[in-house]
Amino acid sequence: MSDMGRSRAYTDRGPSQRQLRVGELIRRTLSEVLARGDLHDPTLARVPITVSEVRTSPDLRIATAFVMPLGGQEQAETLTALRRNTAELRHLVGRGLTLKYTPDLRFQIDESFERMDETRRLLQDERVQRDLDSGPDEDAQQG
Repeated sequence: MSDMGRSRAYTDRGPSQRQLRVGELIRRTLSEVLARGDLHDPTLARVPITVSEVRTSPDLRIATAFVMPLGGQEQAETLTALRRNTAELRHLVGRGLTLKYTPDLRFQIDESFERMDETRRLLQDERVQRDLDSGPDEDAQQG
């Protein structure tokens, strides 16, 4: 199997170990930069930002950071401010990395927080509680 075929097969299975390591390194570095307030942007200084995950492209040229402002407030403003400061953020993050090439940074709101809240809400619904309390044995007996 050629190297090209092998690398394509690995990316079909999900991110490589290297992508995961680099993504985590960028996540930590970006979190530190934002926490220290290295950027002089009033929007970014106003609300703490959680960087929950960074996914990198297979060639490590693009890094997408999934972010959420504390409490989920001012999401659109925060995203706009991050995108406005992308070049400076890339420079600051690049200083903390030992990579040959600093990836281009992209930002998206992390919607997993909202999905978790929705899941909690559903699990607290009395109909769901009734189904959970009945257990699988009662369901099998009724069927």
